[in-house]
Amino acid sequence: MSITRSDLESGRLQQIIMDSGRKVNVLTESQLQESINDTLRQKNPACDVWIFAYGSLIWNPIFKFAEQRVGTIYGWHRRFCLWVPLGRGTLDNPGLALGLDRGGSCRGIAYRIAAADVASELLLLWRREMIVASYIPRWVRVFDGTQKLEAIAFVVNHQHRAYVGDISFETTVNSLATASGEIGSCADYLMQTVDGLLAAGIKDKHLLQLRDRVLMRHKSESKIASAE
Repeated sequence: MSITRSDLESGRLQQIIMDSGRKVNVLTESQLQESINDTLRQKNPACDVWIFAYGSLIWNPIFKFAEQRVGTIYGWHRRFCLWVPLGRGTLDNPGLALGLDRGGSCRGIAYRIAAADVASELLLLWRREMIVASYIPRWVRVFDGTQKLEAIAFVVNHQHRAYVGDISFETTVNSLATASGEIGSCADYLMQTVDGLLAAGIKDKHLLQLRDRVLMRHKSESKIASAE
């Protein structure tokens, strides 16, 4: 299961959070639009807009785009750094989501949204990524091998309470292997991200290690269950 365009258009994600009873600051439509406007003011708002994808936007972008390219950004790396108590986790067993954290580099996919579609598609994107302000929209430089692109990326908000500081590899594996919520499991999120990256010719060694460990754990648990 994954997020659909209909989910974003209908406000399903917001509803899931509000129905949970948790005291979470869900951004209003006006706050989302203000964030979009603030981001676009930093560049020419009448032009096409590039979006840098590093996680689920690679295998489930949803928004309309005119072009895509594989590229690299520097100064940021992909890691599971956000606790997810809803959607792909629960309050008792929160999942983990990917974010861009400081340092290193990251290969991903840059999508070009045509100028005519920017207003509608960015609103959908903000409803998805900025719903509780756990990310910060930031302009980054994407190098595709021949050209340098200015793109918007959603980097992790270190001030958000969902931000994960130092976390062990084993804790990450445990969360990804066991957490699940209303829109799916963290294991599926990991596997689909790895598959999406590989399909684009991107091998993320850390995510591949996580995938192998999660699969090993599931296989071990399956054998134990069969033996009982």
